[in-house]
Amino acid sequence: MLPSGVFFRDFAAEAAYLRTGPQRLAMALFVLALVLLPALAGAYLVGVITLMFVTMIAVLGLQITVGMAGMINIGQSAFVGVGAFVSASLASKLGWPFWLTLPAAALAAGVSSLLFGLPALRIKGFYLALTTVAAQIIFPIGIARLPTAWFGGSSGLAVEPVSIFGHALLKQHELYYFNLAFVLLFTLLAFNLKRTRVGRALIAVRDNDIAASVLGVNIGYYKLIAFFVGAMFAGVAGALLGYVVSYVTTDHFTLWLSIWYISMLIVGGMGSPLGAIFGTVVITALQESLHALGNAAAARFGSDFGAFIFPATNSVLGVLIIAILVFQPHGLLTGWNTLKAAYRIWPYRHHGG
Repeated sequence: MLPSGVFFRDFAAEAAYLRTGPQRLAMALFVLALVLLPALAGAYLVGVITLMFVTMIAVLGLQITVGMAGMINIGQSAFVGVGAFVSASLASKLGWPFWLTLPAAALAAGVSSLLFGLPALRIKGFYLALTTVAAQIIFPIGIARLPTAWFGGSSGLAVEPVSIFGHALLKQHELYYFNLAFVLLFTLLAFNLKRTRVGRALIAVRDNDIAASVLGVNIGYYKLIAFFVGAMFAGVAGALLGYVVSYVTTDHFTLWLSIWYISMLIVGGMGSPLGAIFGTVVITALQESLHALGNAAAARFGSDFGAFIFPATNSVLGVLIIAILVFQPHGLLTGWNTLKAAYRIWPYRHHGG
């Protein structure tokens, strides 16, 4: 739905995401705010947002596999870990620069995902979800069993800092801008994927794989593509995470983290990359707010009361996810679309859902 008086003379203009002047201005101001944020916010908030950017890339990849192709993946954290360890090893042991380690991490995660995506050729739904859980179980065992000289074993691996033209990015705001560039790039890729032949095929497989097969879509090929591309996003997220935290261990990449990735996608909405962005921002903000509440409670009432707040975080977030599933099954994206439609036809009443 567009405001009255807005029309297009060609398909390219109509298909654009930013189709009006106010939309383009709002996006420019939003990007400008992201650029100026480190100058206005404290180091802690900048650090939280930097990690949120990394998480957002992983959830965008999950949206491709789960939201666009309709295949449940509960092993995304394992693919993030593959990217982190491959990038850390190449950077620390071979001295590779980031512009080589990031593609290598993406490729390693993508190839490893194919091993667990192969069952998608035969099974779907709950059984496929169990198969992806196997990736999460095998990952830490594999890292521990491989030669310590490769990935550091169960002790983990230190990560050399990012270096650009001989300058090491060690300050918080430098890492912020570095990750901001990549999250903008991968957001653009995620939004434009569904406009491509591959994206349309993935959506067809999700909606009705039998009908898609009749129309000539190679179901098996595109299912593997969905796993591969989604895991490539995860691999890049893992490499960036390694550069941010400077040390990677298997403890960073748990099944619990994979569940949080899925939760972010559910809360935001699976139907669009915008849902992945909304979910990541909302869950991260809620987590940090509850942690701040726990710290304040511990300082005022003692460590025992504060210790109660931290486990309650998971309960609160669990209740939020249940509420979203009950009242907004398609996530916060539904409310956003309704709000936009209501704004565009104001002051007339809008009853859309």
